[in-house]
Formats: sequence, structure tokens, C-alpha cells
Amino acid sequence: MDPFANSTACLAILKDHPSEVQQKIIFREMLIALFLMIIFQFFGSFFLNFLSIDKSTLRIAGGIILFIISLKLIFPEETTSLSQYEKDPFIVPIATPFIAGPSLLAAIMLYAKKTPSQLKLFLSLFIAWLGCLIIMLSFTRLKNILKDRGTRAIERLMGLILILLAVQMLEEGIKYFLETIK
Repeated sequence: MDPFANSTACLAILKDHPSEVQQKIIFREMLIALFLMIIFQFFGSFFLNFLSIDKSTLRIAGGIILFIISLKLIFPEETTSLSQYEKDPFIVPIATPFIAGPSLLAAIMLYAKKTPSQLKLFLSLFIAWLGCLIIMLSFTRLKNILKDRGTRAIERLMGLILILLAVQMLEEGIKYFLETIK
């Protein structure tokens, strides 16, 4: 979850709404994203087994997707148009793929398999979600403080951090793959 980059994208989509309506829509979409994350935490293994997907495949695919998203944060396209979305988006694009995107859901499924305590993972997800919710709901005020340059700088910094996580996911996926062919 990248609340700074997601907030800028969400505000661009919701720019025609008053601040209180923006906050209601963001809250609704964040609840939907939390619901998706919980589903993938508890039923992700079932999905993986049902589709016969190895964790190496999931890790590599998630790493590639996260890497592409990260590059777009660092090198944004100047002509990106969000006008294709409805005035009041429902589930797409805010809940997914902005908040609960493929790489986050892939990471949740993998951690659900690795973590012995599902309660700890759920609490970790909830705390991360709550932090993201607070940032996204208050971003209207933060944007006034940070201005456009500050917002872009934070977005690019988050892109760099996400690239590091993407490379780590790729490394782990390749490691898991190499272990299975031995």
C-alpha cells in the first residue's frame, strides 16, 4: 500500500467532489480493499493450490508487477488521463488495483503461508491499512502543505522503496524456483 501515491491518484479521480464526499468515497474504497486483503489472507492458499501456482511463480509475478508500478511512480507519464473512470468509482480503480493491487495480494498470500500466526498477520495488515486510511483521508490537508513538488517527491521516494521490495520479491521467487529444481 502506498498511501501517498494512491492519494494523489484518488484525488485526481475525485477532484469534482467536495472534500467530505471525497473522504466518504475513500473510506468506502479502503473498507473494500481491507475485505479483499482478508479474503486473500485466509483463502490465498486455496487459490494457489486450486490453480496449481507455486510460491516462486507468485513471488516472481508479484515482483514484476510491483517493479512496473514502481517505475511508473518514479517516471510518471505526463499524459495519463483518469477521465475513463466514473465520477464515483466503485471498487475499480481505488480499492483495487490502487490499494489492494496484485503485488500486495500476492505478498499477503505468501506471508499467510509463511507466518505461523494468522492473527499477527491480520493485525499487521490492519495496522498498515489503518495508517494508509489515515494518510489518505487527511491527504487533502497534507497536499496543501506539501504542494505539488512535495507530493511528487514523496511519490518518487515511495517508488524507490517499492523497487527495492520488488527486487527482493524477484530474488526470493528465483531462490524458491531454484530450490524446487534441485
